[in-house]
Amino acid sequence: MKKIGIVGGVAWLSTVDYYKGICRRSEQWHLARNPQAVPSTPEMCIESLDLNKAVSFLGADDNEESWSQFDGYHRNALQRLKASGADFAVIASNTPHHRFAAIVRGIGIPVISILDAAARESAHVGAREVLILGTALTMRSPRFRESFAQHGIEASGPNDDTVRVLTADLIADLQLGKRESAADQLGRIARTSFTNQFKSQPIVCLACTELPLAFPEKKMLATFEHDGITYINSTAVHINAAFDFAVNE
Repeated sequence: MKKIGIVGGVAWLSTVDYYKGICRRSEQWHLARNPQAVPSTPEMCIESLDLNKAVSFLGADDNEESWSQFDGYHRNALQRLKASGADFAVIASNTPHHRFAAIVRGIGIPVISILDAAARESAHVGAREVLILGTALTMRSPRFRESFAQHGIEASGPNDDTVRVLTADLIADLQLGKRESAADQLGRIARTSFTNQFKSQPIVCLACTELPLAFPEKKMLATFEHDGITYINSTAVHINAAFDFAVNE
């Protein structure tokens, strides 16, 4: 198996799920092939970044230079992963993928995009419309919409400013481990957007690695249904993409 590099810490709770999820996938994969053997797990290295620092480096979309510290902070982490022997890497957070092309430029090892993974999963389950829920930057990012459009899917964040604020507040709570009623809050947020801006009920993409934490029993499923809403779990699909790449010759 290839050695996996993970840029984590943004935020750390979901980084734990990346490590756990990859190890579980590997155990299942090996035991299915040889039930009597000790299951292998991929070698991994993690560069855990400071969430507060990453947020302080966010730039403005109309000022390319304003992103230099944000891009550099994540690019330097990828370079350290490459130096540690990683064969490829993932950035265990949706928000930096708004700057994915700039961050991975010149890295020299493959970096698996969470956007591509989520868009492919949405196409696989037959989605035609997708509601993107995530950080304020993610919900307005044209990069996310473009990734889904390449698969013939119309995707957008909530149009309602109040819904965007409620989503950001929920993410902040989940980053602190506050999960009580989080799933119900997500359902209300989604249904408000369904009514206001979509022709039919879309699939909801949890485009923030903290949002799946609202569903403890389902957080490692790529796609799941809860209270009549179908969710695409960006964390789980990214984990699956990373493991598949690690074992693919």
